[in-house]
Amino acid sequence: MVNITEFSVEKIKDPFGIISGERYEFLLSIDVPEDDELYTPSGVHVRVIYRVSDGQDGIVKHELLEGGTDKLLDFELEDDELAEVEAFCKEHLHEAEQ
Repeated sequence: MVNITEFSVEKIKDPFGIISGERYEFLLSIDVPEDDELYTPSGVHVRVIYRVSDGQDGIVKHELLEGGTDKLLDFELEDDELAEVEAFCKEHLHEAEQ
């Protein structure tokens, strides 16, 4: 289970219309137990690019980042965790900064 403690969301601007649909960037702070291999003392963030396009909504890309340094962590979310993150993003799209 992914415990999201904070988040921000912003609509990605595409002034030239190169990409179809709309893209949103989420930055999620997650709570990771100390005994988890993902744990870092400075925390963990998940950066998500979420697409909304003709009924094909979903995560395009996600990255795990170390808190404070934004260093890319060489881990992936498990399928069930990714599904939770996707549901969270879908639920919070309306909060995007335009």
